[in-house]
Amino acid sequence: MSFGKNRIHATLAKYALSLDTDSDIFTHKWRRPLLALVERLPPETARCVRQELELLELVQEQIDCLERRILERVRSTPTIQLVMSVPGPAEILSIVIDREVGSIDRFPSPHHFAGYSGMVPKVKGSGGKFHHGRMIKQANNYLKWAFIEAANVVVRQRRHPGWRDKYVVHLYERILRRKGHAVAVGAVARYLAEATYWVLKKGEPYREPVRRPPAGSRSPSRSSRGRRAPNMAPSRAAS
Repeated sequence: MSFGKNRIHATLAKYALSLDTDSDIFTHKWRRPLLALVERLPPETARCVRQELELLELVQEQIDCLERRILERVRSTPTIQLVMSVPGPAEILSIVIDREVGSIDRFPSPHHFAGYSGMVPKVKGSGGKFHHGRMIKQANNYLKWAFIEAANVVVRQRRHPGWRDKYVVHLYERILRRKGHAVAVGAVARYLAEATYWVLKKGEPYREPVRRPPAGSRSPSRSSRGRRAPNMAPSRAAS
């Protein structure tokens, strides 16, 4: 589809024709001005461009139909709804994760699931010293892609009022200060993978973890100690 749009742009540019906008000229809003522009092309060239536009419309109809089907699938699948409760994965990423996970019962622990998803770094040790390298390559690359993309969603949304107080945002910013962006994204991706494990294992939507008080502060009140525990506890991801 992008190829067809680029070809039309190139054809218009060849004849020094353009619309005074930076937005997508193939949307319904710009349809009439675009067709008027096409009429200024040589007759045979204009015919080819109109044919290309008709093909783009057919492809867009198929895309719209597929997107409606995706939304229906999301609404009707409980496990996808559980994955979507985790901060980060939206409809497409949640479907990818749900399809690639299969049965969560085949993973004995969140650590095993994180490893299967490629969220565990290589560890090299010598003389009692250990170095954590890049994430392992022997993994389900679809899950790896999905969780890293979900972590990038967290990064993009972190300044939005509805996201500022989320644990994943604080996790990213804390590790960002210490180890940089790439490591922070990896840590968030691993947290999301382990959080996904727990929501699927327990069959319960994601809940924000209870914040631990800073070192040296007073112990939490009795009422706070009685609160429900969060769905996940991926302590290694938050290190």
